[in-house]
Order: sequence, then structure tokens, then C-alpha cells
Amino acid sequence: MGTEILDEVFAVIEDRRDNPKKESYVSGLISKGEEAIIDKIKEEAGELVEAGRGSDKKAIVHEAADLIFHAMVLLAAKGVKLDD
Repeated sequence: MGTEILDEVFAVIEDRRDNPKKESYVSGLISKGEEAIIDKIKEEAGELVEAGRGSDKKAIVHEAADLIFHAMVLLAAKGVKLDD
């Protein structure tokens, strides 16, 4: 898998940061501030750890994707680019 999908997702996250939409999960999370985003990352990391203790590959992939996504939200909120 290439990085194109990550670039596309990150572009959407940046758009939601720059052009907040009332119905957007990302806009709402960013508007709650850095601590809310960090709390979500901690939650997702814990879920990945729990999934990793099991043998359900789909669960592991799902939780890893959630963690990566929320890390990307934090990067965007802090003004960090993927290629920084």
C-alpha cells in the first residue's frame, strides 16, 4: 500500500480543521482542544493493546487504523505535516 490514502485522509482532516463543519467528527474533536485529542489517542492506544493480545487480525487492523487516524488529527491540530 502506498501513502496516497494517508495523504488523502490527512487533507480531509486539514480541511475540517480549516473549514469546520458542524456535523464533522474531526471538526468537533479539534474544537475541543489538544487534551481531548490526546485523551482519544490514549483510548485508541489502549484498544489496540487489547486487540493485540488477541488473535483477531481484523480487530487489530481496525484499532491500529483508529490510532493512526487520531494521531493524524493531533498532527493537523498542531500544524504538523505528514512530511515534516
